[in-house]
Amino acid sequence: MKSLKSMRLHIGIFGKTNVGKSSLLNRITNQDISIVSDIAGTTTDVVEKSMELLPIGPVNFLDTAGINDSTALSAERIEKTMKIINRTDVAIVVCDYNGIDEYEKNLIEKFKELKIPFMIFVNKTDEKAPSNSVIEDLKSFTQNILLSSAKTDAELVFKFKESLVKLLPDDFVNSPKIVGDLVSQGSTVILVIPIDKEAPKGRIILPQVQTLRDLLDNNCVSIVVKETELTSALENLKTPPSLVVTDSQAFKKVSEIVPNDISLTSFSILFARLKGDLKAFSKGAEAIDTLQDGDKVLILESCTHHAIDDDIGRVKIPNLLRKKTGKNLVIDNISGHDFPDISKYKLIIHCGACMTNRREVLSRILIANQNNVPITNYGICISYCLGILPRALKIFEV
Repeated sequence: MKSLKSMRLHIGIFGKTNVGKSSLLNRITNQDISIVSDIAGTTTDVVEKSMELLPIGPVNFLDTAGINDSTALSAERIEKTMKIINRTDVAIVVCDYNGIDEYEKNLIEKFKELKIPFMIFVNKTDEKAPSNSVIEDLKSFTQNILLSSAKTDAELVFKFKESLVKLLPDDFVNSPKIVGDLVSQGSTVILVIPIDKEAPKGRIILPQVQTLRDLLDNNCVSIVVKETELTSALENLKTPPSLVVTDSQAFKKVSEIVPNDISLTSFSILFARLKGDLKAFSKGAEAIDTLQDGDKVLILESCTHHAIDDDIGRVKIPNLLRKKTGKNLVIDNISGHDFPDISKYKLIIHCGACMTNRREVLSRILIANQNNVPITNYGICISYCLGILPRALKIFEV
């Protein structure tokens, strides 16, 4: 019944140790989520809290360890804190009446580089008011500054929400659709969902569920079939469907069944648009034709899972790439939020990103572009290798 974490607004709370980051989170959530202490470095790892922050909606707070932690585990904690930036939609820089120095300024430069909206929360104003010079220094970085006290300000939650609304990204305010904007209301859409080894027992995977819900929300007629029943489903319709969406692993068979005058795409390509940059991913796929013997390819998955014998990221896509290129490629697989040194890779292939937010995917695309490493995603890579990418992208007018 709760909103998916991957679809929530991710709010990162950053700052030096003992400035009141955890106190701020506890006050906003009205819960003791983070341990509060006068001892520096109390928050040792990233603390996450999902909630409904009215009237903004579903959010996920990320309370990070102090960026100037000087304890024995400081390097590891700071590294984890910096990785959170790539998952952050909106950043809160917390300081006290002393203002900010190089620690926070380095963070702010990173936010600007990644185009992450941010605000500065000046805490502990009940103890001492910041000087005019401190305020002027803060204004040189942003006009979005909130002076308050996480402990004593009775209006803090209201003030925080008011400041946060000003920072909300357009794609959060205007919630993007998965597929509903591609077809008119009342249209018939066929969803092709194979039931194979990767299908979870007794249910279907998250992107398929989300796509179906999006179609229902847009008053479309949704027909769900396996690839083995697709032909009969098409024959039983008086009017052809406006769109067929297939699991990427059945792309080849489905493309042979669906007439060319019917739009066709995949769940993974829909999510390439929803969670990333469809044009960037499409352009990145062109690098497949330039791969040579010994080139390294990185396959990135947002979530960790137990690989099966016919795993899409570890078996199917590597086999497709080697067949398409005819080259002896070196393929690495990495799961989770870690983003390694990518300078040694000639191509990155990202998963559908159903378990992470758009900010993290966009951050990865940006880092890849800065390093001149092409990046694409599962569905686009598969359709490119099968020679059906132009058809799969036609409905998007890319």
